[in-house]
Amino acid sequence: MKHISILAVLVMLVAPACFAAQPSSDPAPDPGSQAWDHGEIAVFGDYYRFTQFSPTANFVGLGALVGFNASPHVALEAEMTYDFSKNFTSQSGNGASTSFSRTSLRPLTGLFGPKFQAGSSDPVRAFITGKVGFVDFSTSSKAISSGTFTGAVNNIGGSGTFFAAYPGGGIEFFGGPIGFRIEAGDQIYLNNGVHNDLKIDAGPAFRF
Repeated sequence: MKHISILAVLVMLVAPACFAAQPSSDPAPDPGSQAWDHGEIAVFGDYYRFTQFSPTANFVGLGALVGFNASPHVALEAEMTYDFSKNFTSQSGNGASTSFSRTSLRPLTGLFGPKFQAGSSDPVRAFITGKVGFVDFSTSSKAISSGTFTGAVNNIGGSGTFFAAYPGGGIEFFGGPIGFRIEAGDQIYLNNGVHNDLKIDAGPAFRF
């Protein structure tokens, strides 16, 4: 499993750059076409419903992705998500309240795969995606910092790293090169059986 996880990380890092470097066999673009139809970069807030806890834990964190368009309808994307807090909802006489607190268990997810979209330069587009990679469960009581994130990355490939797959879909709204993206899917990972967890991402996206 360690070798599979390391390979997944290498594919995520190298494949988009290799793809972007390949010469295109498509005809020269129309000078009047949009200049931001090559791909996109997005940052997002992440909600991860981890069902292996009792009761179920609702993790929240941050993530980012980069994608390159292979055609107007197909893109290759790589993403990474780091969840570092848990959401607690309590019921009182005045109604429900919600709060966030730092958690010692911190899931780190890396995924790579295709996105099938309804056009690459439309202002509104729906998409579906299917990605594979890993999820790593590290523990830390330290405050969130670049150092704790780097430490979690260094743990990839250890006993807490598992193969993951993610089928999902979503919608994007764009006004020129700047937009907003929201998606949801089923994060699946293997650890003494198959586990399924809801994953929702939302945040700004930028075409280039």
